[in-house]
Amino acid sequence: MRQEILEIPDAAARLLDAGDGVIAAAGRQLRALSPPVVTTVARGSSDHAASFLKYATELTAGVPVASVGPSIASIYGAKLKVGGTACLTISQSGKSPDIVAMAQAARTGGALTIAITNTAGSPLAEASDHAIDILAGEEKSVAATKSFVNSAVAGLLLLAHWTGDDALHAALRNLPQHLRNAVDCDWMGIAKALTGENSLFFLGRGPSAAIANEAALKFKETCSMHAEAYSAAEVMHGPLALVGPGFPVVALAARDASERSMAEAADLLTGKGASTFITSALAEKAAKLPFAATGHPLTDPLPLIVSFYGFVEAFARQRGLNPDQPPNLRKVTETI
Repeated sequence: MRQEILEIPDAAARLLDAGDGVIAAAGRQLRALSPPVVTTVARGSSDHAASFLKYATELTAGVPVASVGPSIASIYGAKLKVGGTACLTISQSGKSPDIVAMAQAARTGGALTIAITNTAGSPLAEASDHAIDILAGEEKSVAATKSFVNSAVAGLLLLAHWTGDDALHAALRNLPQHLRNAVDCDWMGIAKALTGENSLFFLGRGPSAAIANEAALKFKETCSMHAEAYSAAEVMHGPLALVGPGFPVVALAARDASERSMAEAADLLTGKGASTFITSALAEKAAKLPFAATGHPLTDPLPLIVSFYGFVEAFARQRGLNPDQPPNLRKVTETI
């Protein structure tokens, strides 16, 4: 896992260089189609990448994005009215039968289907109109890292081509260096706050909400400790009842329109006794984590997950665990 985290910047650079042509072609077809709705189909970390791209698409293209449960096709055999829309599927292996079945159903129903995978020639790639190989290289660790980041980068590059967003395109070209900077950000200051605790919250808002979900999943996978992700707005409702003295909270704030509200939420939780950490200079009470800012609101959340991956891998080993082989888990999970 550590080696694959170190490979993230180069994997992203490789995708941006070698994968741009295929992605540009898919973007041109999206522009010509001008879909009124986009659906996404994915599970696990891939679904977090899809959620990240949902926010990015709605903010940039102004097109609503909805997640579709793969079982709609694979188990229930339902036929959705998707003619004239676009369907984005994301799967590292491209082999899960339920994801493939939903892609086939969407294509049969008249949707433009685009697959993002780390396996060229996979069943999912063959079932789709456009197949984007994220070029992350072999990923041996059970916990996905570089494949998650490259899935998100591929989606942002697709969005830049679709919408003709030159600023986003330029930000993506500069992203590998920011990812290298993120690898060097030390978040081990969080570890002390986790002593004696059995759960923690990750917070995000907008695109960083998807990053919070990814962080919570990886924390559970590698550290055998419970974690939940919440919107910085939603945490102020029911989940707030769990926050007491010393309760650990990590707020993953990006430099976008939500940063101020994220900082306010982190300070409020700190005022209630929580051990709160945040990736923002705007907070006054919460402990500040180092971060690699990118200068663009849509790329800014991605270095945060890279810094977190470095922390969670080291923290798992500190707990005497093997982050490469979590108990009960396999690298590829094929669901029906």
